[in-house]
Amino acid sequence: MKFIVKWHIPKGSVVQSEARFVSTGAPPPPGVTMIGRWHGMSGGGVMIAETSDAKALYSWLAYWNDLLEFETTPCVEDAEAGAVLASVRR
Repeated sequence: MKFIVKWHIPKGSVVQSEARFVSTGAPPPPGVTMIGRWHGMSGGGVMIAETSDAKALYSWLAYWNDLLEFETTPCVEDAEAGAVLASVRR
């Protein structure tokens, strides 16, 4: 399953979170594939991750939740959404 993960860096965490990112690279844990990660210019960003183990994704975010605020949403791709919508009878 794919997840959209949005993050925001509170003002008081900017220096610490930047230092942690630079020193670790923030790699995904085993069981999680990072499809892409984009950093905005206003203290946040978005990542697409794929995993069949929600606990693995949770452990990754838990490592960062002392510095960042997260919003995580399961998602589907266009083709998957189209198939579902095509089967809906209205």
